[in-house]
Amino acid sequence: MKRTISLLLAVLLATSLVACGGGGGGTQGGGGGSTTTETYELALITDLGTIDDKSFNQGSWEGLVKYANENNISHKYYQPTEQSDDAYLAAIDLAVTGGAKLIVTPGFLFEVPVYAAQEIYPDVMFVLIDGTPHDATYSDFTIAPNTAGVTYAEEQAGFLAGYAAVKDGYTKLGFMGGMAVPAVVRFGYGFVQGCDYAAAELGLAQGSVTVNYHYTGEFAATPEAVAMAASWYNDGIEVIFACGGALGNSVMAAAETAETKVIGVDVDQSGESPTVITSAMKGLQPSVYDCVKAFYDGAFPGGEHLVFAADNDGVGIAIETAKFETFTEADYNEIYAKLVDNSISIVGDVDASGGSVALEDIPVTIVTATEIKS
Repeated sequence: MKRTISLLLAVLLATSLVACGGGGGGTQGGGGGSTTTETYELALITDLGTIDDKSFNQGSWEGLVKYANENNISHKYYQPTEQSDDAYLAAIDLAVTGGAKLIVTPGFLFEVPVYAAQEIYPDVMFVLIDGTPHDATYSDFTIAPNTAGVTYAEEQAGFLAGYAAVKDGYTKLGFMGGMAVPAVVRFGYGFVQGCDYAAAELGLAQGSVTVNYHYTGEFAATPEAVAMAASWYNDGIEVIFACGGALGNSVMAAAETAETKVIGVDVDQSGESPTVITSAMKGLQPSVYDCVKAFYDGAFPGGEHLVFAADNDGVGIAIETAKFETFTEADYNEIYAKLVDNSISIVGDVDASGGSVALEDIPVTIVTATEIKS
């Protein structure tokens, strides 16, 4: 892309989910489950949000659909009606009953359900995006031979977004995340460090760059999020990194009113609003596509933890559609190369020993902990 988680399963109720139409002749299902006798080889279970969220779910779905359409393979997605391990497992069961040979589960919240499902359905392959299967007590992390765990170096993508914004002249920035799950935290931590790195390169004085930093606690577009973003913009924030699926729509709405700027997330969101100057992206579509292709090629990476980062074009920012004034593609390629060769060390959500990192522990100088307003 560069220039571009042991449950016992007792009863699964189909009424706890909605089966949704996909490709390959798929039909819409309802609360009682699918009544069609058609089967679908490929399936995706949505995380919080919808399949057309212009973000995480959609990016993952597009990777599956791309391979399915190219190879005339039946496919379908399933949308749980609530956020719970039981509901996610019920959706997985419905997909298996519907003929799924490979199931993509995008999101950290699938770690526990997939931990159970990979044992319950040993003949079904799972692609867990943004997580590692584990039991509910976090005491056993197991990636079974029928599961591939995929994560991304979101801290690198966030770093690039923060770096580019400051290099382009923005000094009053905001990070508004959804739920403080590891991927969102990594995006935010990287963003702050990118701002700091660019400020240091520019020789800006202490306190010249500030970052408002907040997690809303949900991935939804809400009036409250619009109000908060509007307040930030009214206080002089020039650009907000909106990191939380549909949350971004709230920030974009506020930015359009205030005639200010937004940084999108996960996929290129430039088409969502003229206020989007770039997006911090991870290779959702290509990574899902590659895993599906590997399955059909007889080379499924079962039992492996795959990390997509700068060194394998797994993260980046949308540079071709960017609306920067002075930050160029050459500038982007130069800083990207430093991530590829590990010239820059970026702190993520855990330290070298695996312990959690707090916001105030991020080693920044220009953007200090006291200047990050939470």
